[in-house]
Amino acid sequence: MIYILEDDDSIRKLVVYALESQGYTAEGFSLPSEFWDALRHAIPDLVVLDIMLPQEDGLSVLSKLRKNDQTADLPVVMLTAKNTEYDKAYGLDLGADDYITKPFGMMELTARVRAVLRRAERPSRETEYRIGNLQMLPARREVRVDGSSVPLTFKEYELLRMLLEARGKVLTREILMDRIWDQTAERENRTLDVHIRTLRAKLGTAGSLVETVRGVGYRLHEETP
Repeated sequence: MIYILEDDDSIRKLVVYALESQGYTAEGFSLPSEFWDALRHAIPDLVVLDIMLPQEDGLSVLSKLRKNDQTADLPVVMLTAKNTEYDKAYGLDLGADDYITKPFGMMELTARVRAVLRRAERPSRETEYRIGNLQMLPARREVRVDGSSVPLTFKEYELLRMLLEARGKVLTREILMDRIWDQTAERENRTLDVHIRTLRAKLGTAGSLVETVRGVGYRLHEETP
């Protein structure tokens, strides 16, 4: 089930139609109050969330989702008419898993929804990764630093997983963008850098393990921070 919170009737109906035509079950809401009521009855697999809404804006809705234990890891794709780096960075910092700027095509939307859901369901080949004070438990989809759990968005988690799997080897920006965002069009913007910055911040004392290789990409060095 996919929930769509969008107050524009034409956009909401079109998104529901596009998703259902791809085999998904989708339900649209025009008001945050309707969305919260539905959420109390059933938690969906993903939320498509507009920023500009009546009652409360989408960023407030996202913040509440991330603070609730039941929805902290719920995949969220943001929709907005805004197109500045600050707006995108703010949404990503709050925990959005993807960000689509209006106007957008339905093929782009459904492709991004598929990508986010695919990353959420992707099984890991290993039972545990550990470097220094950083630990990842794929079976539980959990990351720990000094034994304490660290909540990550799906993209942050997949980015860290790829770096851990590389065992200290450098992963280029192109490889990371292609595998995590499933598209080459975003290579020139700062999306990857924003995710690296927020990932380092969330990892705290283990954040220094994420090393920038200037002009190439990123890697996890294996020294204890």
